[in-house]
Amino acid sequence: MSKEYNIGIYIRLSMADEDTGYGSKAESDSIGNQRMLINRFLDNHPELSHCQRSEFADDGYTGTNFAGVR
Repeated sequence: MSKEYNIGIYIRLSMADEDTGYGSKAESDSIGNQRMLINRFLDNHPELSHCQRSEFADDGYTGTNFAGVR
């Protein structure tokens, strides 16, 4: 019997990325690129590709503006 794993994916806004997702875009380029790279990595590894994935994204929230998110 093989174990089933749930992979937690945490992606966050890069400090160098000025495209913070405010305005006309739903999310920053940094978040989208990290999502693509991580999922590509998981898809290319058969031992991980079948695992359930849970994504957590921090697209511009900091300790100073986090209170409104809770």
